[in-house]
Amino acid sequence: MTAANALIRRRRTIKPADLDVKPVENLHLATILENANWAPTHGKTEPWRFFVFSGAGRQRLADFMQSLYKKIIPEDEQRPDKIEKLGTVPLLAPVVIAIGMKRQEIEKIPEIEELEAVACAVQNMHLTASALGMAGFWSSPPIVYSDEMREWIGLKDPRDKCLGLFYLGWPREDLEWPEGSRGDIVDKVTFINE
Repeated sequence: MTAANALIRRRRTIKPADLDVKPVENLHLATILENANWAPTHGKTEPWRFFVFSGAGRQRLADFMQSLYKKIIPEDEQRPDKIEKLGTVPLLAPVVIAIGMKRQEIEKIPEIEELEAVACAVQNMHLTASALGMAGFWSSPPIVYSDEMREWIGLKDPRDKCLGLFYLGWPREDLEWPEGSRGDIVDKVTFINE
């Protein structure tokens, strides 16, 4: 259990600017995605869907995000720095995974439980990446929640959702690993014994 504790407690969010350009091996990517597939899921609906951008696909993603921002944000509210960031950040990580939630035809399982299952799948991805010495970052700029983004990644049902982008790669060799901290768990737990 010590290894599991260490892995969970050492996992950190590492932003794309702190990732190396070194590619992610297909075997590592397959392992990360397979472990995501083993997340808990009520009713075994397995609602997670992943759309993996690498190589030139990252440029397609960056171009789409810029054009989507210009389309849905009123012109007088658009920020040039935001447009530039949307066009450059996807190129900083060797792999960007769009995170999707596929709603089931029979809505027996509440949507909130499907969203929770996808979040568990992403945590499995992040922990697996950490175990391999890699780093990740779950990003959720507001435009990823749009119908346009959902449809662009391939989720056609209006009940489906895009839940963000997971940037995956190797941390830069000169990166000083961030220290973690959490408040005391006793402040977040209530025990009811009778």
